[in-house]
Amino acid sequence: MDWQLAGRVAVVTGAGRGLGRAITDAFLAAGAVVAAVDLDGPDLRALAEGPLADAARGEAFVCDVTSTPAVDATVAAIVARFGRIDVVVNNAGVMGEGLVDELDDATWQRCFDVNTTGVFRVCRAVLPVMKRQRSGRIVNAASFAAIVPSAGSAAYAASKAAVVQFTRTLAGEVGPWGITANSYAPGMVPSQINHFTELPAERQARLLDTLTIRRWGDPAEVADVVLFLASDAARYVTGTLVDVSGGKLATQLPERAYQLAEQARGVDSLAP
Repeated sequence: MDWQLAGRVAVVTGAGRGLGRAITDAFLAAGAVVAAVDLDGPDLRALAEGPLADAARGEAFVCDVTSTPAVDATVAAIVARFGRIDVVVNNAGVMGEGLVDELDDATWQRCFDVNTTGVFRVCRAVLPVMKRQRSGRIVNAASFAAIVPSAGSAAYAASKAAVVQFTRTLAGEVGPWGITANSYAPGMVPSQINHFTELPAERQARLLDTLTIRRWGDPAEVADVVLFLASDAARYVTGTLVDVSGGKLATQLPERAYQLAEQARGVDSLAP
């Protein structure tokens, strides 16, 4: 699908791997100019030496979103390089696990500093640019944990729920400048953070039984939603959270539908 993003400047944080890399690749395939932002390391270097080796396609920028000076300097460098910023995807994030009575301050703070305050820092830095342009798309990564958390995910879930409310508030503030702000909530997409596909088969089956579409998500399916929110097709969509979870817990006991479907197929196979 042509999202008409050719030539638009898209900033993607956490661009080096996982969903960030899939989102970066999707924007590049759509013809956007990508400012790929991440910590220094082999993942970002692979982007710089690979698809972004062609300077016309974009550039890789080293930045730690937990540092206000680093974020401000990076946004200034992106504007100096490309002249504008049309889209920001705040994808950078970290996990933090532990029961509440066992959580340490560092884990809690790290989740909020990257997942929530990092989003705030980047948005604050790009808003003057987008306001001057009187246009812009801000797309922030939440999580299904922001909707339904699990035991042991207090720090992560709370930080992602904060992103949702921050995004809604932001949408209300930037509407007069023609800027939209939305968030998206990926569900069970295997990654280097969650290791879903490395779990024992029985545990994988239990997790998949919670999905209306009973399979793991593909990073490209999340990237498609991000491209939609970044495009003019979503010009009248703002302040919303898009659930990209395969219908996780959309109904009670979604595996029941698969059981009934198997029974129906069995009956059909016996028909004359």
